[in-house]
Amino acid sequence: MITRNPPSIPACYTREPRDAREHVMMWVHTGQAHVRLANGQEHRVDAGTGIWLPPGSDHRMWTEPGSLAFPTWISPHAVPGAPVHVARFTVEDAWREWLIAHFAHAYTTYEQVSPNDLVEVLTRSGPNVPQHTVMGNARRYPPIPRTTAARRVALELVRNPALDYTVEQWAALAACSPNTLRRDFSSRTGMTFARWRTLCRLAAAREFLAAGYEVGQVAARTGYATRNGFTRAFREHHGMTPRDYAGKVTAATDARSSRRVVADRQAGALVNLLDDAPAPPRTVPAARNTPRVAPYNVLTWIYRGTGWARVGDTTYPRMRGDTIWLPAGVERETGLPENSLSLPIGVLGADDVRLPGPLRAHFPQAWDTYLLYCSVSTNTALRPAGYDPRHILDVFGDRLAVERARTVPMPKTRQARDAATDFLRRIGTSVESTTFDVTGDIHEAFRLETGMPFASWRHAARMRIARDLLAGGAKPSAVAGRVGYTQVSNFSRAFTTFHGVSPREYREREVDAM
Repeated sequence: MITRNPPSIPACYTREPRDAREHVMMWVHTGQAHVRLANGQEHRVDAGTGIWLPPGSDHRMWTEPGSLAFPTWISPHAVPGAPVHVARFTVEDAWREWLIAHFAHAYTTYEQVSPNDLVEVLTRSGPNVPQHTVMGNARRYPPIPRTTAARRVALELVRNPALDYTVEQWAALAACSPNTLRRDFSSRTGMTFARWRTLCRLAAAREFLAAGYEVGQVAARTGYATRNGFTRAFREHHGMTPRDYAGKVTAATDARSSRRVVADRQAGALVNLLDDAPAPPRTVPAARNTPRVAPYNVLTWIYRGTGWARVGDTTYPRMRGDTIWLPAGVERETGLPENSLSLPIGVLGADDVRLPGPLRAHFPQAWDTYLLYCSVSTNTALRPAGYDPRHILDVFGDRLAVERARTVPMPKTRQARDAATDFLRRIGTSVESTTFDVTGDIHEAFRLETGMPFASWRHAARMRIARDLLAGGAKPSAVAGRVGYTQVSNFSRAFTTFHGVSPREYREREVDAM
C-alpha cells in the first residue's frame, strides 16, 4: 500500500566478523548500536556517541530496530595520529552534518568509475604515450565487473586501493571461490585480477599526485610497500615518474575536489572527535564528478543544499529532498555547490532494472532518517536480515505514486493497458477479496511506464477516484464501496494515509470551495 510516511527502520547487522586492516569508526545518529569484539568485549553505542576501532580489531556490529548508525572504514595512512586502542567519543551537534558529508564522500568514490576507460589501452602503449593523453584520463578507473561478488570486491578496492588482501581472502569476503573471482574479473574486464588492481591503484595515485600529495604518501595510500616499488610501477605504466607526472599535470585534471581526495583529507579531521574539545567542523567543499557512462543505475538524493545532474543532453536542477535515478548506459555528470550534500540511496545493475530514462521524485524532510538508512544499507555491510537492494524501487515507486496521484498515468504497453482497463472496470470489487494475477512483463511495464508497481498503481487509481467522488459531494460510506472497500474504517485509514487528510475533511473542504 502506498504511504506518505517513511517505513520503520529495521535492525541491521554485519553478517560476519571483519578482519579490519583499517580503522573503523562507527557513530550513532538515532537509537542504539552494539559492537562485539573477538575477545567477547561488547560496547553499547547510544545516539550522539561513537566508537573507534584500530586496525586488527575483529568485530561484529548491529543496531536496534529504529536505529541509524554510520560505519566507516578508514585507511591507517590517512590518519597517522589515530588511537591504537578502542576509543569512545561524543558527536557534538555541530559535527553531525560534517560526519554525514564524510560518509557521503567515502562511499561515493565508485561513482567516478567509467566502463569506457582508456587506461588499459594507454598503458599498453608504453613510454611513448603522449603526456597530455595520460593526464587527460587522470581520474579514469578500470571497468567494474557486473557479477555480484566481483563487483563488491572491485568497489571496495576503488574505495581503498591500499587493501592488500590475497585473492583467497577477497573470495572469502565475497562468498565465492578464488577461481570464480579470477574468472569473473578476466571475463568481465578483459584483464586479470592482479592487473585490474594495479590499474585501480594507479588511477587513485594519479588523483593524489594531482592534488599535491608527496610521492611517499601516495605510495602508502595506494597499497605499495615502498616508495621505490610505487615509482617503478608508475614509470612502467606511464613512461614517467610520479614526481614528473605531478609536475606536469594541468589545472584541467586537478583532483583537489575529487571525492577520493576530499574523503582522505576529511579522514584526518576525524581524530579531532576523540578530543575533549573538538575543533569546529570544516566546510564541505563543492564537488563535481567527471562525466561517465556506468553499467549500473544509481538513485541519488539531495540531503542538504542544492545540486544538479546531467543525463545525456539534459540538465536537471536539484533541490533539497529531490531524488533522481541516473540510468545505466547513458553519460551522466553531477555537481554540488559548497556545503551541499548528495548521497546514493540505491545502486542496481542494468540487469536488475531497466530504466526508460531519469526518473525523479521529491521526499519531504520527514523521510531524512529513513533515506540515510537506505544509503548506509546500500553502501556498507550493515544491513537488515534478508536485505534486498531492489526494495528501493518500491520506496521510490510509492513516493512517485503519491506525487502522481492526481493524474494516475496509464501504461502504454497494450497488455499493461488492458490490465489497467480491466481493473478500472472492476474497481468496485472488494480490495480484500480480489487478486489481479498478471505476468511479470506486465508488472515490469507498469513500473517502467508509470513509475509505480501494479499494486501501487491500483491503489493510486482507487484514491484518485475516491477523491473525485468526495469532491462531488458523495458521502465517505458510499465512496468506500464504490472503490472496493467493504469496511468504511479501512477506506478512511487508507485515504488518510495517502492524502494526509480524512475523507470527511477532504469532502467538506472541497464542497465549501465550490
